[in-house]
Amino acid sequence: MSKKSNFFWASYADLMTSLFFIMLVLFILVIAMMKRQQKATEQQLKSIIEVQAAVKELPEKYFAYDSIYKRFSLIENIEFQINTDYFKNKKDEEYLINVGKSIKKLIDNLGKKYSDRDIRYIVLIEGMASSDPYPKNYELSYLRALAVKKLWDNNKIKLNPTVCEIQITGSGTGGVGRFNKKNDRKNQRILIQVIPKIGNLE
Repeated sequence: MSKKSNFFWASYADLMTSLFFIMLVLFILVIAMMKRQQKATEQQLKSIIEVQAAVKELPEKYFAYDSIYKRFSLIENIEFQINTDYFKNKKDEEYLINVGKSIKKLIDNLGKKYSDRDIRYIVLIEGMASSDPYPKNYELSYLRALAVKKLWDNNKIKLNPTVCEIQITGSGTGGVGRFNKKNDRKNQRILIQVIPKIGNLE
C-alpha cells in the first residue's frame, strides 16, 4: 500500500474521530438543555398552582367556591327590584360593600406577595337574570353587575389598576350553573371571579 493511500486512511480516521466527538458534545448539550427546560417548566407549573390557590383565599364569610364550575358565588343572594338594577334593600348594599373591601384586601396582598412576578388579575363581576318574560334580561343582567361596580366606586373601593382590572359582564338567562325552574328567582344574582393572568414566570 502506498504512502499516499496510508495518508488518506489516517486522515479519514481522524475526521471520523472528530465527528464522533462533535456529535458526543452536541448530544450532551441537548440533554443538559432538556433537563434545564424540564426544571424550568416544573417551577412554572408550581408557581401557577400556587397563584391559583392564593386566589381562593377570598373570605368564606362572603364567598362559596363552586368546585364544579371553578368560580366563586356570593353566599347571600342579592335581590334587585323587579326589572331594574336597583338593589332591593340596604342590607344587600352593605353586604356588597364588605365584599368589595375583602376583594381589595386580597388584591393588595397578592400584589405584594407576587410583586417580583409578571402576574395580573381580572376581577370579573357577572350579573345574571331569571327566565321571566322581561324582554331585556341580558341588558338588565349587565346593568346589575355594573351597579355593583358603581356601589364600590361610591364607597371609595378602588382596586389597584397596576395589579388588576375589573370587567363587567351580564349572562342574562344563559350561562352555566343556573338554578332549576323551581328556584329560578335565585338566578337574579351576582357572580364574582378573581382570575390570575400569568405572564413570564422566569
